[in-house]
Amino acid sequence: MTGFGARTQPRLMSSRPTRVLFYSHDTFGLGHIRRTRSLANAIVGSGPDVSVLILSGSPLAGSFHFGEGIDFVHIPSVTKTKAGTYSSANLRMDIREVVDLRRAIIYEATRAFRPDVFIADKEPTGFQGELLPTLEFLSKTGCRIVLGIRDVLDDPETVRNEWISRGAVEAVSDFYDDIFVYGLERFFRPLDGVPLPERIASKITYTGYLRRTVPRGPAAVRYPKIAKGPFILVATGGGGDGASIIDLALSAYEAKPDMPMPALIVTGPYLSRSHRHEFAARIERLPNVDHIAFDPKIERLISRAAGVVAMGGYNTFCEILSFDKPSVIVPREFPRKEQAIRARRAAELGLVRELREGPDRLANVEQMIHELSTLGDRPRPSSVKLENLLDGLPTVCDELMRPRMPMVLPRKELIRSH
Repeated sequence: MTGFGARTQPRLMSSRPTRVLFYSHDTFGLGHIRRTRSLANAIVGSGPDVSVLILSGSPLAGSFHFGEGIDFVHIPSVTKTKAGTYSSANLRMDIREVVDLRRAIIYEATRAFRPDVFIADKEPTGFQGELLPTLEFLSKTGCRIVLGIRDVLDDPETVRNEWISRGAVEAVSDFYDDIFVYGLERFFRPLDGVPLPERIASKITYTGYLRRTVPRGPAAVRYPKIAKGPFILVATGGGGDGASIIDLALSAYEAKPDMPMPALIVTGPYLSRSHRHEFAARIERLPNVDHIAFDPKIERLISRAAGVVAMGGYNTFCEILSFDKPSVIVPREFPRKEQAIRARRAAELGLVRELREGPDRLANVEQMIHELSTLGDRPRPSSVKLENLLDGLPTVCDELMRPRMPMVLPRKELIRSH
């Protein structure tokens, strides 16, 4: 494994174990760190001489199962407000000061770690441009620089406007060697709206989705009795924006107490305290519904469930596909259309059922009752034959094993020469 992902002759001749550095900015929810965990575990599992360091702002990063050879550097957390702006999650500092601190920690950790491969999750320039000094440094070291993005970012116009305004197009052109899309080109092309130079567009690899497995070891939490038999799992991801789907599911069980299967709701660690108390009181009155707050080994629950009701975030979608579960996706449409686009496309292909909430609450509840009542009889995702659907992890490892041709000119000069 020596020289894993290397582009330059000195690295190929190096005898030290390969080092892979992940950047997972984590400003909201659990999606980035959960995706990074899957990739990191696969990479260290691909050979004995690989070390992975993860730069993460998630306060819950250490709660998940990671393989040997993986460690973290925690960067100060930031959070998204209801207005769509950002603030410090914990430090009593202005957001600009927090970004400066994060930028410095990222840069110094990268210099000390000296990675052979650097993989940025979703944001080419990092949160508010915090990655740019690090990318400039790495571009001079021979490190292979990779951008990894999920299958759907947002609608094409929004992605184009964001990438242009944030300088992402220039950053990808100047610094990145590869773009990995963790999905299928047939499913969705997330960068179609972005004016990428042909040299960069040709480096996009659609890997397939990232297969999930049940983590080793015992369960991380004690499951309610409902989980001993067939049950429907209602999953909200981090839960910060999951109140609507929980309310809809509870309303369905309140309207139809004799539902064919009970429900176990995972509210998520970021559900607000007021919603948590309200939902706990309603669940207490329902004999066939129970809940837990958070399970870092949620794959275990999904593998045991008879069906899944979820919002349709990337990781939950991967788990639905991996464990072949009939599911109903109730996507959010604000502040991003990501989940709605994914749910619509997956429903079109027959992978999931989609429930799109409308203004008529009674109609929404009646539709949820119908979906919950028939979920156990729905076809599984495997009934749809899509080639390479879950090949993401081995494809990423294989792609990183391919040596890159040395660049004769500095990156920016090479761009200008074309």
